[in-house]
Amino acid sequence: MRLTGKTVLFFVGPQYEDLELWYPKIRLEEEGARTVVAGLGEKTYQGKKGYPVTVDANVDDLYAETFDGLVIPGGYAPDHMRRSPRLLAITRAVAEAGKPVAFICHAAWVPVSAGILRGRKVTCVKAIKDDVVNAGATYLDEAVVVDGNLISSRTPADLPDFSRALIRALATTPRD
Repeated sequence: MRLTGKTVLFFVGPQYEDLELWYPKIRLEEEGARTVVAGLGEKTYQGKKGYPVTVDANVDDLYAETFDGLVIPGGYAPDHMRRSPRLLAITRAVAEAGKPVAFICHAAWVPVSAGILRGRKVTCVKAIKDDVVNAGATYLDEAVVVDGNLISSRTPADLPDFSRALIRALATTPRD
């Protein structure tokens, strides 16, 4: 179990993309990681496909240094998540600490709003390609793009590549 002793934060909000939360969460737990799902104040959220998730914490009560990495699922949730100053501050702090920040599909909106994409290579769903380019990133149409500690993918179809890259990054990132 390559990730024993690692704790990974997942952000969630209303209408998150079900697979983009659950697939990497389960894969990380299979590798021994502890996962913490944090929301914006609600106790539970429904996914776009109707699958509920109960949060472990509110983002307002968390600190970036507690975590070894961050995963941001897509869906409609990122449009809500990007409005939280605390959530954006945690995203910036995890990124600035050199820890993995993984985002998929529409979740690229969170790093856009956190201001961490300038000069980086990323991918996302094509519908928001202009947003990442306007934030100063170089867009690549690939299943997974790893640029330093940023890991990005396009859609749920890319989840196997996304999860393998995330596990590899977490396994090689030293613990604080």
